[in-house]
Amino acid sequence: MTLRSTTVSVIVCAYTEDRWDDLVASVESVRGLPEGPEVVLVIDHNDALLARSRKRWVDVVVAPNEFRQGLSGARNTGVRLAAGDVVAFLDDDASADPAWLTHLLGPFADARVAGVGGHATPVWPDGGNTLYPPELLWIVGCSHRGLPTELSAVRNVIGCSMAFRRESILDVGGFNLDTGRVGAIPLGGEETDLCIRIRQADPTARIVLEPRADVRHHVTANRVTWAYLRRRSFYEGVSKAALSRQLGASDSLSSESAYLRRDIPRAALRELRSIGRGGAGRLLALVTAVVATVAGYALGSLRRASLAPVDPVAGRALLTRDSTRPATAGRTDGTS
Repeated sequence: MTLRSTTVSVIVCAYTEDRWDDLVASVESVRGLPEGPEVVLVIDHNDALLARSRKRWVDVVVAPNEFRQGLSGARNTGVRLAAGDVVAFLDDDASADPAWLTHLLGPFADARVAGVGGHATPVWPDGGNTLYPPELLWIVGCSHRGLPTELSAVRNVIGCSMAFRRESILDVGGFNLDTGRVGAIPLGGEETDLCIRIRQADPTARIVLEPRADVRHHVTANRVTWAYLRRRSFYEGVSKAALSRQLGASDSLSSESAYLRRDIPRAALRELRSIGRGGAGRLLALVTAVVATVAGYALGSLRRASLAPVDPVAGRALLTRDSTRPATAGRTDGTS
């Protein structure tokens, strides 16, 4: 569990038995890492999945989400239960590369680094990717073209492959319960919100991307559809509107502005030159994603969305430096 005198916990959050095989692959990929990290599996309000997971893993901390339903609450539960100085997060449908944690932990040798993001490589369903140009892989939770290809400072990290100093998360009150995915509703932004609040609380803190820290993120067939592209893009716009109201547009939209000015026009020009070789469909996907995201942002800006609290201090009462693992946290037999 120790690397360079730093203790590490890996947190995996799950909400549905439909992804059981992916969950098993995710947890087993972490249990097999050479660092031997503590593994914390948080089940988001699903008693059947909780019981099944406790039966499957007797050497893993398996616990229910202690907050209201949603990925942010599940992650906060994991942070509270974790014993590590650094907490890493892996999605329940992603499997870690054997060197994932080694690369993810390396930048923490710099005391200024508060968070490190990794890379996510898509594993496509049967039939492969027939829809997304590389600039749109964020829609399926994977690393997209335009991100740095070597260790670099970034505004925020990707949610399925990331790590933070535990004290940095506690200092800002944890993940905001009013942001992020709830079940299958494709909201987002919880890791962006966290990274921005960490930097706002401590301007010397650094968030970096280490592309060598790779995970294989499984993409289900229902996500390689026009309906999902439109829906996920729309909710991304809604999420960004909420972040802009709470944290300010300059921080919340800085990366998106550069992406729209630089990456999307380059991609559109490339696909125009590929008309007849699949370019028309990929170009339409680019246009659809931009239009849906802008529509979501516009709608989210016109009304007070429930996913953004008016009082930005409200979320800070969730976790504190006194948030420690309770005496019964290590039990997996259902005893509380």
